[in-house]
Parts: sequence; C-alpha cells; structure tokens
Amino acid sequence: MKKHIPNTITCCNLVSGCIATVEAIYGNPTLALLWIITGAVFDFFDGMSARLLGVSSPIGKELDSLADVVTFGVAPSAIIFNYLCGFHQHLLFVPFLAFIVAAFSGLRLAKFNLDERQTTSFIGLPTPANALFWGALIVWMTEHQLNEPLYMYIVLAMIPFSSYLLIAELPLFALKFKHWGWKGNEVKYGFVISAVLLIVCPLVLGYGVIGISAVIAWYVLLSALTNK
Repeated sequence: MKKHIPNTITCCNLVSGCIATVEAIYGNPTLALLWIITGAVFDFFDGMSARLLGVSSPIGKELDSLADVVTFGVAPSAIIFNYLCGFHQHLLFVPFLAFIVAAFSGLRLAKFNLDERQTTSFIGLPTPANALFWGALIVWMTEHQLNEPLYMYIVLAMIPFSSYLLIAELPLFALKFKHWGWKGNEVKYGFVISAVLLIVCPLVLGYGVIGISAVIAWYVLLSALTNK
C-alpha cells in the first residue's frame, strides 16, 4: 500500500496543474497561481515521501516529470496566454507564443532526468520557480491593469529569456541542508530571510504578490553572484 502513496501525491500535483490551466484559460490568474502553488507543495512532498518510505521507482520519476510539465509548464503558459489575449489590436497568433515556456519547461525536465550533476544543486532555473515567477507577475500586472501595448512587448521579450534560463548551464543553489548550522549555509539562510522580506513587504504596502516574482529574480541573481 505504501508504495502507492508517492504516486498518489504526484497525481494530486497533476490535477492541481490541470485546474490551474483551466482557471488561467477562463481568466482567473489569481486562482491559477494558487493551484500552481498547491501543485508545488504536492511536488515537494511526493519526493520526500518516496525517500522516507523507501519506495522510489522509475515510474514515479517519469510520472513526476509528466505532472511537472502540466503544473509548471502548461499552466503558467496558459496564464501568459490569457494575458496576451487581452491585446485585441495585435495579431491573433501573438498569444500562442506563451507556450514557448511550456516547450522549454518540458525540455528542462527531460534534461534534469538525465543530468547526474543536479543531485545537490540545480543547473538552469527549476520549472516550479519559473512557474511561480510568471504566475505572480501576471497576477500583479492584471490587478494593476497594466494592459497597454508596452507591457505586452515586455512580456514577449521576457518569454525567450526565461525559457533560456530553464536550460542554461547556470548553476543555482538548492535549499538542501546537510546540517542546520550557520557556517556553510550562509547563502541559503540569507536567501530565506531576504525571500520572506521580499514577499511580506509588497503585501503590506499593497503591491500584492509581485514579491514572489522578485524572490525568483533574486534567487537567480544571488546564485550567479555566489557561483564559484
């Protein structure tokens, strides 16, 4: 029975991604973001449960990647797609460029499954981080009615950049602790503290969830600054 627990949690991640995609298509980016966050929680616990129960399996690894493609690839692409659909004066094919993110998310996950270098850190931006960045950004832009053509071009310029980060040979630290002491974990603890501030301060000041996007941007920058 216990061998089915991790895969069940992974399926919950997949279902969360499906719901997030539907909410995005129907123009509810906030709910879509909440379901992406829910999927990220399930994604965290499926691997943990598999390790704790000692029931890791090849099928679980493949199922996890399939679920992640939906939750962290298709769902954020759908959020971007719906936002770009609001610019009716432009060519109809433009919103579909959003799904470039889904394609590169799938490529990133395929590379991750084959790359043995990413056991204690990441090479390239993890798909959950990319999904949270886009979800929070579009929610913030929607809430502040940033629907002028200028913002469309900004989003379109960011799509290839974030897609590149997914597959770039850029080492990024992971929040995996070998011990809980400060020495050796300065960067990780510093990031956690700054991330809390980046999320809480905009919420208090009335800027909504844009702090989540700021955290992901800071994560990439801090990794680049501390990369040895």
